[in-house]
Amino acid sequence: MNVIASNKSILLVEDNPDDEALAIRALKRHHIGNEIVVAHDGVEALDYLFGTGIYKGRDINIKPTVVLLDLKLPRIDGLEVLRRLREDERTKLLPVVVLTTSNEEQDLLNSYSLGCNSYIRKPVDFMQFSDAIRQLGMYWLLMNEVPPL
Repeated sequence: MNVIASNKSILLVEDNPDDEALAIRALKRHHIGNEIVVAHDGVEALDYLFGTGIYKGRDINIKPTVVLLDLKLPRIDGLEVLRRLREDERTKLLPVVVLTTSNEEQDLLNSYSLGCNSYIRKPVDFMQFSDAIRQLGMYWLLMNEVPPL
């Protein structure tokens, strides 16, 4: 039983406590032991990444390996978070995977237009969701080579 762990962290941006718990449970179930930082809305995600607000003073040179971004978020939605990440030199190359329940084609098109690296619709069934998280973790944390940020 291998445990995937390293200094590579995951930023999970999710406002739904049930989906947050499912994602964390699925990552642990598949022995992905990387640090998981959770932001519960778009403002908190941006504060974390840019070292502002409640994260003022955080070393912003330490970036997550991947951002798992829900679209339907309070305060600032996921598309606006993505837009701001891609506009900023410090985060424009940061891998962002949109992980959403949205079936709206426009959300898919907008996400790719704004520069997401991948778009995954959350399966309703836990086993399918768990398998999607396993594959996501294996690819983004083990196989994918990220540019130096």
